[in-house]
This record gives sequence, structure tokens and C-alpha cells, in this order.
Amino acid sequence: MEKKIIFWVVSLSLVAVALAILLPGGRTVDPNPRLPWDITINASNEVEVFDLTLNHSRLADARDVFQEQGEINMFIAESGAPSLEAYFERVFLSGLRADIILVLKAETGQLQGLFNRGSRISRTSESVHKVALSGEDQLVAANLPIELINYIPAANLDESLILNRFGEPSERISEGESGMTHWIYPNKGLSIGVNPEGKELIQYMPLERIPSFVAHISHNQDETAR
Repeated sequence: MEKKIIFWVVSLSLVAVALAILLPGGRTVDPNPRLPWDITINASNEVEVFDLTLNHSRLADARDVFQEQGEINMFIAESGAPSLEAYFERVFLSGLRADIILVLKAETGQLQGLFNRGSRISRTSESVHKVALSGEDQLVAANLPIELINYIPAANLDESLILNRFGEPSERISEGESGMTHWIYPNKGLSIGVNPEGKELIQYMPLERIPSFVAHISHNQDETAR
């Protein structure tokens, strides 16, 4: 009997060690899972995911959740409004790895000030400039609220997995040439870009942003079809 007890203790110890090795970066099992399909709409009609509330939680809150600082830059396109973004590479949440891009909410005047004080301006493409924030403005950005979350999983997601975890979308909009199809979940503030040739893009946005988002990608679809 004593030998059996010792055997089970040793076996359980080996299992525990194996799990520690298999979990990314030696991380322990998350007692508070933060999964991309766990989306809640709170009493104020705000989208909650990853323990973050859109238009309410700040960049500083996301840093606490992700345990990373991220890289903040402003992007200015020739067409469209400037965008202030925080990029987090290789974030592990509940054992799942992803790149995460947060779009921060700032007034037009704030964005202009950040641009004027930018420490470096570079070009990322023919039509997009990237502005690195000054050290002081990095601190300012940490207290800005998160408006949008772009989640790019490391693993490719097939349609059956998406349906199983997120459910049936209310609408599917194809982009045409790119091959990407946007699955729209208006009641969750969610769009999933299903890409047969590359990574999926999961986008979380305030509920009121869904109509304009759908109109934008539908317009792009019409332009591509011409």
C-alpha cells in the first residue's frame, strides 16, 4: 500500500513538471481565463473582453493584463484620420499566443499635439507615416482609453473552430481580391476577418461603431467589384 502511495505521488509530480514545461514561457494555468471568445456587454452597453472595457479601460490597464509595455506610435494616412496605436507582440493570455494592437481614443487636438511633439517621423508605406511619441507623451498615452482591440492569433483558425467558439455571424462580407471574409457579430461589437491564406484578424469595437465599420468594408467590396 505504501509503495502505491509513493508511486502516485511521484506520478503526479511528473505530470506537474510536464505541464510546467508545456505551458508557454513556464507560465502557470490562468485562474482567471482571458479568452478571445469571452465577450460581455455590461449594463452600460460597453464591450468587455480580456478584463478590459472599451472606451473605459486605459492603456495602463492593458499593460497590467498583458504584462507587457507594448510600443506606441501614431500612424497618419493620406486618406483618413490619424490613429494612435499600441502594439503588443507575442502576448500570452490563458495559454493562447497573439499579437495585439490597441487603438487609443484621443481628441483631435490631442493628436495634433502628439504629432507636433513627435520625436521621429518615418514612412511605413507610400501613403502612411509613423510618428514616434516623445518621452513625456508616452506617459500621457498610458492614461488614454482603449477604443478598439485588434487580436491576431498565432494559430490559424478554421471556420469550424470559429463557429464553435463565437457562434454563427449575422453577416459575412467578402473583400474580393484579398480573399478575406468579415464575419460580423453586431451584438458583440465583433468582426472576425477569416483569411484562407494567412492569419485571422479579430476586431473588438464599441457597439455603435459596427454600422460604420460594415459600411466601410461594404464600400471597399463595391470598389473592388468595379
